[in-house]
Amino acid sequence: MNKIKSFIKENHWGMMLSFFLPLMIMIGLYASLGIYPGSDRSILASDAFSQFSNFHASFRNMMTGKQSLFYSFNAGLGLNYYALISYYLGGLFTPLVIFFDNAHMPDALYVLTLLKIATSGLTFWFFAHETFKKVSNMWHVALSVAYSLMSFTLAQSEIVMWLDTFVYLPLIILGIDRLMEQRKPKLLFISYLLLFITNYYFGFMVGVFSVMYFFVKYFTQFKTMKKTIVPYFTTSILAGLSSMVMILPMYLDLKNNGETLSQITKLKTDATGIWDLVAKNMIGIYDNTRYGSIPFIYIGIIPLLLALFYFISKRIHWKTKVGFGLMAIFLIASFYLEPLNLAWHGFHSPNMFLFRFSFLFSFLVILLAGYALEVMDQKNVWQVIALGFGWMILTTCFYFFHQKGSYTYIKDTNFYLTIGFLAIYMLVLILYRLKFVPQKGLAILFCVLMSGEAIINGHYMLNGILNDWNYASRSLYTAPRKDIATLVADSEASSGETTYRLENLDPISTNDSINFGYSGISLFSSIRNRHSSELMNQLGFRARGTALNARYDNNNIMMDSLFGVRYNISKTPINKYGFTKIASAGNYSLYQNQYALPLGVKTSQAYTKIKWVPTDNLGCQEKLVNALSGLNQHFFQFVYPTIDKTENSQVTTKDGKTTFKAIDDSKPQSVIYKVIIPRYQQSYFSLFPIDFGAESKTYATVSMMGGGHRTQMTLTGQYYNLGIFEKSTELRYRLTLDGNDEVTLVNPPVISLDLKQYETAMNKLKNQAVDFKADGRHVTATIDMKDDETNIFTTIPYDNGWSLYIDGKKADIQSFRDGFITFKVPKGHHKIELSFMPQGFIIGSLLFVFGIVGFIFFDYYYEGKKRKHSSHHQ
Repeated sequence: MNKIKSFIKENHWGMMLSFFLPLMIMIGLYASLGIYPGSDRSILASDAFSQFSNFHASFRNMMTGKQSLFYSFNAGLGLNYYALISYYLGGLFTPLVIFFDNAHMPDALYVLTLLKIATSGLTFWFFAHETFKKVSNMWHVALSVAYSLMSFTLAQSEIVMWLDTFVYLPLIILGIDRLMEQRKPKLLFISYLLLFITNYYFGFMVGVFSVMYFFVKYFTQFKTMKKTIVPYFTTSILAGLSSMVMILPMYLDLKNNGETLSQITKLKTDATGIWDLVAKNMIGIYDNTRYGSIPFIYIGIIPLLLALFYFISKRIHWKTKVGFGLMAIFLIASFYLEPLNLAWHGFHSPNMFLFRFSFLFSFLVILLAGYALEVMDQKNVWQVIALGFGWMILTTCFYFFHQKGSYTYIKDTNFYLTIGFLAIYMLVLILYRLKFVPQKGLAILFCVLMSGEAIINGHYMLNGILNDWNYASRSLYTAPRKDIATLVADSEASSGETTYRLENLDPISTNDSINFGYSGISLFSSIRNRHSSELMNQLGFRARGTALNARYDNNNIMMDSLFGVRYNISKTPINKYGFTKIASAGNYSLYQNQYALPLGVKTSQAYTKIKWVPTDNLGCQEKLVNALSGLNQHFFQFVYPTIDKTENSQVTTKDGKTTFKAIDDSKPQSVIYKVIIPRYQQSYFSLFPIDFGAESKTYATVSMMGGGHRTQMTLTGQYYNLGIFEKSTELRYRLTLDGNDEVTLVNPPVISLDLKQYETAMNKLKNQAVDFKADGRHVTATIDMKDDETNIFTTIPYDNGWSLYIDGKKADIQSFRDGFITFKVPKGHHKIELSFMPQGFIIGSLLFVFGIVGFIFFDYYYEGKKRKHSSHHQ
């Protein structure tokens, strides 16, 4: 403890500057965009609005006892919440959300972002202070500012869960150095463990990089380091075993829920070019973080020049140059070769935010810069000056002679800033060479200049996010909250103890349910139950491809009732049979569905014999409802409407396809249809794209000459509600298309659901209902079975973590097409309990304890040998 106090006392200025300089710079940069605590513009950009704000709000719900640590019925139909934490919410900073209520989650993410960036500056300063001992403290501060504000960090700053990685990376590399040079493995063990538990995804990338770093040091200093390989891998393996408390359940969840590896279909990565390394080392270069981008590698001009100087300095051994040079070459090759690129991402293609490992190249640059600083003096600084002028010439050649049409995001200002700072740096180095600037003065001057450079680059990065994604208005997040929360509370009071589901037709975002704490259907998450989502997709809820998005919108009332959607919240009146308005709050109203089923029904085994046609979701719906109810009904009828009028649209029909082409590309298309709607039927207009990729930006609105919900066609279901009519009616309705000037669909029919048959089926199923109550990770019900053995069909997603207990005795669980839980119950009165524990958690917990205890013994033995070795030499 005295050593720590002494260390802080001696270095408090360096530590404070390394933390507070990045902190104040980020506060200023965000303030320049109008982002600060309580500001109208929030920090929520890109996925931060729909995902991270909601997931962090759910974490607060969990901390306050409103949700289980292990399972959430508020994420989609139900989700392994522990697995969600492992990707989105791990780390030491996340619990700070307890100090913010869910309405202020934008401010919570603002604080977390600032703290993580500032702390990464502090940890890098500690690494630099302990590693580059021949360098003054101001250089340590300058490098820490450059590291904490590198382009990768700021360009991806909206992905708040990635920022923890930059806190631990310098500590891991320092931990390797301490283990190899001082026989001290504690820092490496703790840093590895914290990173792996915080985020396994970036933990994998850092793990690979750190092993490469170890082998570079091992082979370049083999005589002195040859005995460190066993201690290194012992420490790493024990840290890995301890992290299994989080990683093993995560791995099994991904494995069991259908995650697949990406296929290697090409050799070269998309969009990359020969000038990328020059282009992305200019000041303020932000292309995009969607698709077609190139790696973010900028970490500052001086670190880059010093890293180059590292390879030409005669004072650095050639072996280390070769070792680190091979690391750099491998990283650069990974930018261009798709197999290597995919390998860094765990052979799973990233969904936007490409080249997620590129921060490792930036770290390698600044690592080499620190080593170079240790050997740079007034005698050899001319080499750095020469490199500076050489880089200036190379940048100029690139800017004026690169191929037209490429690098369009680079502007004159970026070029002038880069050349300007290069010139200033060269001037200062020349004055240093001529002894007009002393050694300490050089460090202070460069710290100021590098901080200024980081400010300017940061300005461009954050404005790049603003233009690319936009920082959402706080009111979009906060304004509807009070009304929605009021109606959610009304639904809870109305539903009693039985668990039902609710969906908002005018949500703040797709993940509202996990924020407000109600059971819903929609979910947008990288962690999801793909088997249940794929089954939902076959039943008309859109969850295409990898089911990254699963949406409730634009299905029909039969699926509402089957999946227990007892409530809808909407700003506009909803014309859905069986839905009655029961409450209002502000602009929103709450509607109750009298035909909604609870989470389970008693049934025969008929559903196990269904011949499924995946491309016919109405057929799947009909077969499933008939099988569960024991009926044999035909629910749906088809009729094709006629076009009454078009506005800004040319409509052509051929070979079962209808194409809508805008006359004026700048305006939406509008087509007015008319059709005879039969009496006592719920009718829908079916819109199904021929090519989902081509229509990814197409939005559709279907309305009875006004109103309607605008939805993204490829993300939501295909059945746009036209309403119900007590008698046969000629209906005129409007289809509005925007976002794409040409749209091709399967000839769109009007589909009618026979309400008498629907009512008969739902009433039959209500008589077979099992009233489940979900509480945390437990689901319970009491049931009377008259038959010898009866099947229970539930709409609870099947997962290997579920266990079934009947009257306290464990029983077998089955699944419906791997998507939903089913099981058998014998005759009589029984208490049913479903209990969830993430698969692998118990084993992971044992490994956690084993790894820590094992490390304690190893550390005692290893440091004991060090003490004996030291006393022997004394």
